[in-house]
Amino acid sequence: MQPIEPVPGRFEVVAVASSAGGIHGLATVLGALDAELPVPVLVVQHLDPRHRTVIAEVLDRRTELDVKLAEDHEQIGPGMVYIAPPDRHLLVRPGGWLALTDSELVHFVRPSADLLFESVAGAYGPQAIACVLTGTGRDGAMGVDAVKSRGGTVIVQDPATAEFKGMPEAAVGTGTVDFVLPLEEIAAVISGLVEAKRQ
Repeated sequence: MQPIEPVPGRFEVVAVASSAGGIHGLATVLGALDAELPVPVLVVQHLDPRHRTVIAEVLDRRTELDVKLAEDHEQIGPGMVYIAPPDRHLLVRPGGWLALTDSELVHFVRPSADLLFESVAGAYGPQAIACVLTGTGRDGAMGVDAVKSRGGTVIVQDPATAEFKGMPEAAVGTGTVDFVLPLEEIAAVISGLVEAKRQ
């Protein structure tokens, strides 16, 4: 498979992070996205590493997109959702190749939203969208800063509508957020952004 060459001016990837309350948040956002979404979605949801996860199966039933656990050295494709497996950091390399690592915890978590967002910023620059949903802690705040510094777009769930406000508040606190939205409006904005860039 040939590496995907980014097209100038288009969004090429959406990265989403969530923690506590995230299954509902992810189901709401992914469930409102069209099966023909022209970009891949990369997801970090903090999961208990002691248990086999069924998150991919649960979310696959809630969305028209295809959902799977990410695999090392996998090439990403449009209309697909790739979820970080428990206890593995998920990164994306230029050309759309995934990498899984078990390097050190970041802010006491693995997978880390910060590492995913930083890798997305490095690989896609202004063609990246980063989105932070409900969750405790600060994971994702440094990452949205990285995405914004490379010209990407940042969407955060309005902390007032989040089941757990920590992650959204930390992201908003960076001052680098483009959209602060109720959960139910996030998918429409993502769709509008990726479609508008394709006109």
